[in-house]
Amino acid sequence: MHYAMVLYPGFEALDVFGPLEILNVLSEQTYLRLSLLSSSIAPVSTRSPDPAAHRTGSTCSQDIVPTGTFDDFLDSMGADGSPESKSTIDVLLIPGGAGTRFPDTINPVIEFVEKIFPSVKHIISICNGAGVLARAGILDGRRATTNKLLWELTTALRKEVHWVREARWIVDGNIWTASGVSAGIDVTLAFVRQVYGKDLSGSIAREIEYAWDTEDDGTKDPFASQP
Repeated sequence: MHYAMVLYPGFEALDVFGPLEILNVLSEQTYLRLSLLSSSIAPVSTRSPDPAAHRTGSTCSQDIVPTGTFDDFLDSMGADGSPESKSTIDVLLIPGGAGTRFPDTINPVIEFVEKIFPSVKHIISICNGAGVLARAGILDGRRATTNKLLWELTTALRKEVHWVREARWIVDGNIWTASGVSAGIDVTLAFVRQVYGKDLSGSIAREIEYAWDTEDDGTKDPFASQP
């Protein structure tokens, strides 16, 4: 199975590295392929594009080097819009982060998601990455959730979405949306449970020492009641 993680400047670190840790462990048990995609192959930083985020003068960010670009996949699609075998993405993951609020940063991601979505088997958003899916128009008429601290900002992006506040994650068809930051770990474990089985998802949670109920259905979120 081919997994692809989308990257853009100002992505939230745990939104990316939480799910990737689970995929790293999963890859020891079954074959998978991972691509890290961005608009170019230049290193992509977690550093926020928002100047207000740097008022302390701290130097604390991480860079990731993409393995490919959005165009690598879009350019290799067939004339009928279907992907060639080398470019098929089975599972596309979309992280959230401060970069989603800046058009120059996030518009290429939205365009990529809109174009590639018909050819992927599953798409998973983490945190306010759900806003990217919403703006791409693929959540219309579907149930979805997102980060509770950014609830009003994100849900206002698309009223055609049936936003559900009390949910750690939600599955609607082939689209999975997760709540805030650490919920990316939960939704990835839930995805592993559905595709590979409960025993494997439970063993991965134990290996990374993450407290996760293998029977959890994602309908409860302890952060849903916060202002």
